[in-house]
Amino acid sequence: MSNIDFSQPRKAARAFTPTLSAFVDNTLYPDVWGDPALALRDRSLVTVAALIAAGHTDELPAHLRRAVGNGVTREELAAAITHLAFYVGFPAAITASAIAQHTLAATPESGAKDKQ
Repeated sequence: MSNIDFSQPRKAARAFTPTLSAFVDNTLYPDVWGDPALALRDRSLVTVAALIAAGHTDELPAHLRRAVGNGVTREELAAAITHLAFYVGFPAAITASAIAQHTLAATPESGAKDKQ
């Protein structure tokens, strides 16, 4: 498994499960992510927290980048991971922190959104 690239899990899965990919593309993103009841930044925080809590680290880098793009600051992500340590466990939080450091070191700041 070490030679599998998980940097883009949806892309990697698309060839094997096109029906699942279509469901994600045609339902999850337009209907669920597009629901105005939650702002995209809040939806991103919830998603990152859920991935950390469930130990789904393969999808975490993509959602960390999405969160920054949706206006979540690195400081907010760090605070959320620290907060989660008390509820989902320190190993999960430490792993998430290491993934965030690696992922966001190569991700440019989102500009003005990160300064708020």
